[in-house]
Amino acid sequence: MNDVVSVTILTGFLGAGKTTLLNYFLTHHGDAPVAILENEFGAVNIDGALLRGGDSVNVVELSNGCVCCSVRGEFSAALNELLDKRAWGDIQFDRLIVETTGLADPGPVIQTFFVDERLREAMRLDAVIALTDCQHVQRQLDEHPVAAAQIGFADRILLTKADLCDEAQVEAALARIHRINSKAEILHITNGECPAELWLDIGAFELSDANLVSEGFHIIRAGAEQPQRFMPFRQAPQGQRSWDDAIQAHVFEAGRLDLKKIGAFMEQCIETYGNDMLRYKGVLAIADNSQRLVVQGVHKVVGFDYGAEWESPDGAFSRLVIIGRYLPVDELRAGFAATAA
Repeated sequence: MNDVVSVTILTGFLGAGKTTLLNYFLTHHGDAPVAILENEFGAVNIDGALLRGGDSVNVVELSNGCVCCSVRGEFSAALNELLDKRAWGDIQFDRLIVETTGLADPGPVIQTFFVDERLREAMRLDAVIALTDCQHVQRQLDEHPVAAAQIGFADRILLTKADLCDEAQVEAALARIHRINSKAEILHITNGECPAELWLDIGAFELSDANLVSEGFHIIRAGAEQPQRFMPFRQAPQGQRSWDDAIQAHVFEAGRLDLKKIGAFMEQCIETYGNDMLRYKGVLAIADNSQRLVVQGVHKVVGFDYGAEWESPDGAFSRLVIIGRYLPVDELRAGFAATAA
């Protein structure tokens, strides 16, 4: 059993297919030592009763409110109780999956794992996985801002029920999702059939210099001869957009940057706008330094580290992606450009 518990947050609006995905995982990994924390908005936990786990699966239910707000204290207590039982040998698990309610904002849930000292040491947040119902996502985004937050915080987005939509619906959904979150990979899945390695242990909170902007989506067919197929995004038609989501992804690009200037820019940016910066990640080229500088953060929790060297000095460039709401984008773009070396 691993010392540190890997944590995956499973989010998505009501009916997106979170429990279906979990049951597919449990059907194919019935012996995996896993704990699942099920959160139900109502007084009675329905989803917990629907899970088909084996003897090694430990299900904890939190009902009557969201772990992001009304039962947030109970959420921390439940996590600590799980760690206590694990330490005493009452239960065994090396993975925790938190299934939030369909109305939960992932932000406060994420912060719980960074604020609580014991949780920070005993658990490692691996990724936020958002399931998005292709058939109903447009209306959900129009009527429920939390649906955009769930997409905005995601490291990977599993698009469900696209098989029930025509091509135009799918393209429109993809265009809107990508505008909210351009860094998350999008996987098109059917009936919850998604291999575990595509959404568990993906290390999304580790500082890495992986590609920051997704350029298409993957069609997943579990068990098929060709389980994955990549489809690039099509160019969205101009002038046909009828929506304007408050949460959007913004990409800032430049050449080599001055270390002191970019440090001051990031510090001021986070201090002033951190509450509205849901997720951000950058791979930066610093003057007189052969290594990539990687930055990643959630609200005001941020990390910096140097990564791999650039393949060639001439190919070094800086890219920062910020997913946020109500940000003064022109001001930030000018500020970022002013950090050039």
